[in-house]
Amino acid sequence: MTIGAERRAVPLEWLDSFCMRNFTGSAEFDDTLPLADGRLEAGRRVDPARLAAAMSEWFTKRGKGNGQAVVVELREVT
Repeated sequence: MTIGAERRAVPLEWLDSFCMRNFTGSAEFDDTLPLADGRLEAGRRVDPARLAAAMSEWFTKRGKGNGQAVVVELREVT
């Protein structure tokens, strides 16, 4: 994720909070499992672009960026 000019892994606590809440009404996000800071397992039904956008919006609205936008970038790890 990026907040301002700082780039770092999303803390596990944030991932866990996002994944444990059914705030979107999108069943696809039920197929997510936080593993560690910056690591998330997602099912095949999950669209990475939609998930990144939803996470960015959710973290920003909750003030995780201290007044700045939080931008989440997802990529597949093989």
